[in-house]
Amino acid sequence: MTNHTPRVFSGIKPSGGLTLGNYLGAIKRFVDMQAQDFETVYCVVDLHAITVWQDPKELTDATREVAAGFLAAGIDPSQSILFNQSQVPAHAELAWLFNCVARVGWMNRMTQFKDKAGKNAEQSSLGLYAYPSLMAADILLYHATHVPVGEDQKQHVELTRDIAAKFNHDFKAEGFFPQPEPIIEGPATRVMNLRDGTKKMSKSGESDMERINMTDDADKIAKKFKKAKTDPEPLPETLEGLKDRPEAKNLVDIYAGLSGLTNEQVITEYAGAGWGRFKPALADLAVEKLAPISEEMSRLMNDKAEIDRILGEGADKAEAIAQPILDRAYDITGFLRSRKR
Repeated sequence: MTNHTPRVFSGIKPSGGLTLGNYLGAIKRFVDMQAQDFETVYCVVDLHAITVWQDPKELTDATREVAAGFLAAGIDPSQSILFNQSQVPAHAELAWLFNCVARVGWMNRMTQFKDKAGKNAEQSSLGLYAYPSLMAADILLYHATHVPVGEDQKQHVELTRDIAAKFNHDFKAEGFFPQPEPIIEGPATRVMNLRDGTKKMSKSGESDMERINMTDDADKIAKKFKKAKTDPEPLPETLEGLKDRPEAKNLVDIYAGLSGLTNEQVITEYAGAGWGRFKPALADLAVEKLAPISEEMSRLMNDKAEIDRILGEGADKAEAIAQPILDRAYDITGFLRSRKR
């Protein structure tokens, strides 16, 4: 069995701007993992974005915005590899191999396709149907061992493990591709809508007041939290008391995610408190944590050449890991390769 270097891979899609959900559910965790005993590879997954129509100029701008969000939140290009997916063609190449390994029945079980395609599945792009195969390629191209994901992506990491196992088995290449572990942790891995605690915070929601954008300034952040929907009851004495109170639970989760406290610690501190006390405290905490990121994002977005340089250098580093793994996968598959590089 091959021993694989502990390596993290994860990515964010550039479509519609970053929210607090992206920060607490993903980017903050990426920054935390950067300081641990992993090689960390982080990607703006622009190939995934085009599974639904994207305006070309907006895609370019959104790619830079996601990169700026990574950098402003603390991803250090000297510690982590940061790049955009389309600059490393090996992602698409390995995805084709995996399209021929994965089974249609496996894809039909993917709940995210059903959620995103809805009643118009026949009108969806083939890419939207097959994108879990590309996601598997993203991960396995780096022999990643750990994948920080939200709960809604766990099924795709399980599919990645199935594809890795089938490739290794079919081509008698035991241990070539690792079995990556999904990492789902933290109090706010799923951040909900500020106006409806039963819905996930989304970039595409109807009202800007239902989400915190990573580009919001201090005044907007404070205003949105102070106006967030709550219920009439004060905060309970125990976590159990948040059951069937989705808006209250969401705000406690967000406070915990931003503060580094557990949900239990937040409830202990604010047990019995009314919203007139809790929401201003949450607003102050959010401004303290998020406004500096927003300011740095704004600065970076005004220096496109610097973002492009970082992504280009990151792509070179990513390719240096990815290309030998792809070459070996081609050899294992039996492709004739006689070009001199």
